[in-house]
Order: sequence, then structure tokens, then C-alpha cells
Amino acid sequence: MQEVYDFIKNCDTYFLATVDDGQPRVRPFGTVDVFEGKLYIQTGKTKDCFKQMSASPKIEICAFNGKGEWVRVAATAVDDDRVEAKAHMLDQYPHLKSRYDANDPNTAVLYLKDATATFSSFTSPDRVVKF
Repeated sequence: MQEVYDFIKNCDTYFLATVDDGQPRVRPFGTVDVFEGKLYIQTGKTKDCFKQMSASPKIEICAFNGKGEWVRVAATAVDDDRVEAKAHMLDQYPHLKSRYDANDPNTAVLYLKDATATFSSFTSPDRVVKF
């Protein structure tokens, strides 16, 4: 999992895919964190992506490093409403503290459960990591 986190973090931006009534929805994301041995992402509960993950928690993340390597992570997103998890994420991204607060009911952090990460490149065979 640490390798997946490091790769995504070094990419700065990754793409999160959700499902909205059978239609795939993809958007850029930038938050990723490791807390208590789990990989987390962050959003707001009023956003469509959170509503989509709540209704259909199967997601996929794709990050490309610009050097011909990418990772795809298929997982189930699980909401963690604990203040500690939210605070940890916001400490990693202090610029978000102007919009989110660990005690704010809109702040959402979700960890990835039953994740399968597939590392790919233009020059090497795929490699799979599960966590």
C-alpha cells in the first residue's frame, strides 16, 4: 500500500471514477493519505462524487506520472466519519483548512477497502498489488 500511496502522491493529480445511475463519472483529485494503515481520499459530503460513492462505493483511481508509468486502483470506498481521520488528512493538506474542518459535517474522508492496484507502463508487464 505504501508504494501505491507514494506513486499517487508523487503524481500530484489523479483521476477518480465513480458511477452515477450507470454512467461513469471521472474527475481530477489531489488528496491522498495513509492513516492507521489505510489509504484515504477526501472530498465534501455535498459534492456529487461523495453522493455517488455512497450510493455505489466501487471506485477506481488512475494516476499517471508523465514518464510512461501509471497505476489503477480498484477498491470499495468506505466513509470514515471520525474526527481523527479527518484531522489527519487536513494536516497533510493545510490549504484545505480554509474550506474544510475536521469537525465540519461536510468534510468526508474515505478509505479504500479490498483494493487492487495495477502498476502499468509502456515498457514493462503489469504488476498487481492488493491491500
